[in-house]
Formats: sequence, structure tokens, C-alpha cells
Amino acid sequence: MTRPTSVRIDLAALRNNYLYARGVHGGRALAVVKANAYGHGALASAHSLASIADGFAVAFLDEACVLREGGVRNPILVLEGCFSASELKIANELDLWVVVHQQEQVRLIEQSRTGERFNVWLKIDTGMSRAGFRHTDAAAVYQRLQSTGKVSSITLMSHFARADEPEQPMTAQQIETFDAATAMLRGDRSLCNSAGLLAWPSARRDWARPGLMLYGATTHGQDVPELQPVMTFESRVFNVRTLEPGDSLGYGATFVASERTRVGLVCAGYADGYPQTAASGTPIAVDGRASTLIGRVSMDMLTVDLTHLPDAGVGSSVELWGAQVPVAAVAKGAGRSPYELLCSVKRAPLVHENTGQGMGEVVRRTGTR
Repeated sequence: MTRPTSVRIDLAALRNNYLYARGVHGGRALAVVKANAYGHGALASAHSLASIADGFAVAFLDEACVLREGGVRNPILVLEGCFSASELKIANELDLWVVVHQQEQVRLIEQSRTGERFNVWLKIDTGMSRAGFRHTDAAAVYQRLQSTGKVSSITLMSHFARADEPEQPMTAQQIETFDAATAMLRGDRSLCNSAGLLAWPSARRDWARPGLMLYGATTHGQDVPELQPVMTFESRVFNVRTLEPGDSLGYGATFVASERTRVGLVCAGYADGYPQTAASGTPIAVDGRASTLIGRVSMDMLTVDLTHLPDAGVGSSVELWGAQVPVAAVAKGAGRSPYELLCSVKRAPLVHENTGQGMGEVVRRTGTR
């Protein structure tokens, strides 16, 4: 018997969200499909977006190779860039765009013998202090790349540290630093991730890099009704029992019934990607109606309160997150981020719907990620 836990991916919603992101930003937008499209299936997601996307962004070379081998022909930006001459050669052969954020990557281009010219995105550190050249060095690195004769174009980029906190001044400072550092340099600009795109109109430039918002989620608490949840993580109740007042439930006895309580046992746990840290009271939907998690999440199962749902029982549908239960609400209840939850889903098969592509039947049958 098939375990009744699955992850449905609505690719029509993904397309809607991409078009919304690009429309709000203006200009062009790279759809960020790194980390297996944030758990949504990179190849299926890219194929679904291919006819409308200006390009894609992935974290590292292997992720780009999967897309190219799967037939994706749109521009693909490798956000971590290349780390060896052999990687740079592959990037050239696959016609990939590469981020350059450290001196060794400049040297690789200088020493390259491919005979081709690279589309480079020059990353400038404007305050995140993670990756990128110091803003004071931006002009010198830019000129050094130009002097190689091996660069066809340079797009100037940076990354925000606190764009999902609109009340904080750091993003405005980063924008100012970026503009000052690049004022005399020619080329396209790219600043906005999802949070930057939604909360900082002054950061909109030639290219956006939306990630989380493509999948229908935000981190900064802003309600964006135009965004549609793409992932629905669902299961079913497979057993019901009743707790009497004073009875405890689950590992650690973290939940103790204060009244007679009907409990539904659900086929999903932290091994499937539902956060173990989710607290009692975290929202869950049962048969389309609001309920809550109670007790500690186990490896393979969790428990929900059915006391106020007398007609719910064995076989009842359970939405762990999706259209009824925002993933951000579950993340809040677990002390995690939506990024982490979406990327952590595993074991349950992905079922891609509304593909708009000929590959759709294969994806739906096999659950291919």
C-alpha cells in the first residue's frame, strides 16, 4: 500500500509568480532554481518557465549541468562561479554565465585558453561581508577583467543582508554603496533578491534574481496576495485515539490534555521534512478546516487535534502547508525559515501538476524531482 504522503507542485502557480516578480521589478529576471528549485524540482520547474523566463540562476556548476543535460537552453547564471580551469571550460562549453567574486576566479579567466569570451557577473560586497570584492576595489577588478580580452560583458551585482527587514537602514546603505562604487562603470546592474524586489523599489535595476517569492512565500511578513503557493505538502490521518484529561502525548510528554481530546495520527514526520521543532499550536488543515499540531513531531508521524472536528477521522486529508496553511506560518511555529522548510522536504514523492510541457506525464507518474 502506498503511503498517503505527497508533495504537489503547481507549476501554473510558479509561472504566475515569475510573471508577477518580473512585472513588479521591471526589466529582466533570472528565476532562481538552485537547491532543486527550493525543493520543488529544478528540471520540471525550469521547463515550465522556459518559454517565459529571461534566464535561470543556480548555485554551482553541477546544478547548471543538470538543466543543460535536461534540455534547458535559456541563459543560466552560476552564482558561486567556477573554482578550477576544468569547471570554467565546462561553463564555456555549456554557454553558462559565471559570477566572479574572488581573485582566483579572475586569474582563471586570465589564464583561460578556451578562445571564447565569458559573460561575467562581477559581485561586489556592499556590506554582507560574505562573498564579493570590496566595493573600493570594484573599479580595479572591472578594469582587470576587461583587459583580459576574454570577457564579452560584465553585469555588476551585489547581495542584500537585511532586505527582509524594511525598517532597517542597512539595505539603503548597501544601495548607496553599490551606486557609488559602480558610478563610472558600464554594464547592467542586479541587486534585487525576492525581499529586495518586494520591499525596496529603489533597488530595482536591469536584472532581478527572485527566488523564494517564485514559490509563493515571503519572509518579511508582507502579505502579497498576487503570489500563489506552489508546493502543497499533504498526507492523511491513519489512526484516531482519545486522550482523557491528564494524559500526555508523544515523546517528551510535551502535550498534556486539559480536556477530553481526539487525536489524529498523520503519516508525516521530520524524516519527510516537516520540522521537528514545530510547537503545539502550529497550524494544520484537516479536510480543509483549520486545526493544529499537538505533541512533538516524530520521525515518521505527527499528531493533530481533531476535538473540534467530530466528523474527521481515518482517511481525512491533511495539509501540512500549501494554499490553506502558509509555509511561513509553519516556519514561524517551528522557529525556522520558509527557505529551510521548502528545501528540506524529502522522501515524499513530488507530483508536478499544470506542467504545460510534454514531459508532464512522466513527471506525474514517477515523482521525478
